[in-house]
Amino acid sequence: MTNADNGSRGWRMPAETSPQSRVWMAWPSSGYTLGDTEDEADAARRTWAAVANAVVEFEPVTMLVAPGQDDVAARFLDDRVERTTAPLDDAWMRDIGPTFVRDASGALGAVDWVFNGWGAQSWASWEHDAEVGELVGRLAGAEVLDSPIVNEGGGFHVDGEGTALLTETVQLDPGRNPGKTREDIEAELRRTLGVTRCIWLPRGLTRDYEEFGTRGHVDIVATFPSPGVVLVHDQEDPEHPDHAVSRELIEVLSNAVDAAGRTLEIVRIPAPATGFDDEGPVDYSYVNHLVVNGGVIACTFDDPNDARALAVLEQVYPGRRVVGVDARELYARGGGIHCITQQQPG
Repeated sequence: MTNADNGSRGWRMPAETSPQSRVWMAWPSSGYTLGDTEDEADAARRTWAAVANAVVEFEPVTMLVAPGQDDVAARFLDDRVERTTAPLDDAWMRDIGPTFVRDASGALGAVDWVFNGWGAQSWASWEHDAEVGELVGRLAGAEVLDSPIVNEGGGFHVDGEGTALLTETVQLDPGRNPGKTREDIEAELRRTLGVTRCIWLPRGLTRDYEEFGTRGHVDIVATFPSPGVVLVHDQEDPEHPDHAVSRELIEVLSNAVDAAGRTLEIVRIPAPATGFDDEGPVDYSYVNHLVVNGGVIACTFDDPNDARALAVLEQVYPGRRVVGVDARELYARGGGIHCITQQQPG
């Protein structure tokens, strides 16, 4: 591993719309992700497989599978999905895997953040998942860049031109980076991702602060479909607590400028009309999608707003085919499609 200075190497995370060589995923094999019954386990497996099988129509997919689980995975996965054995605690590749970057010469790097179970959550285990970032980096043939900060791929978005979106409750979480300041985090993102301007959002969605939440990941809140444009979760129901959150985030973003000095164009994407479940307000979000070569793999919820949201995605990603995958079983476990995938640049 290396702590190479960005000034000499020029490490930069490409935009998620840049060409990709493959998508990495991890197969659900234990813990709360599988649930307590075989029916719940199969629901998880079907949903992870549905995402992988949708992505492999556009580009290669490599699935990490825990020892002893390969036969199970093979029953659900398209034969084109590559499988490789690796010890796992959970299956949220965006967060446990590396963040891929390129240096000034085009060499591939993989930032290996410290992973501690989303801020040392009481229900989480991460003995194996803490090693996945380096493992995937090595498997990809990348130079592994060791980072000293606790961070997850779902905790930031970049535009590929030096701008990052962050939430104060993730990177500055005392359970993740006690004593670290905004300046400390920004310096590390400059070194590893080539970020020169960070836009700090005050918080994430309400449900994300409950037991199985991440404490505010930005990837269900806002993203950059292209430089200068930000796509924002818009909870339209005044009775939902995220109605106020959406208004606050839109105000912050409306007053922000990116690394190029541009005022951001705000595009609102509606929250699903389904706002509540038996446990309270949900954080269902169409923001949590995966861009792939020639396409977008989008969360759907068998919801009246699915069609509206997919139309917005078609608008902000012109020329890409938008494919919906029912993500309700993912959100029941704490995340969405972006959360279980990690793109490797081409």
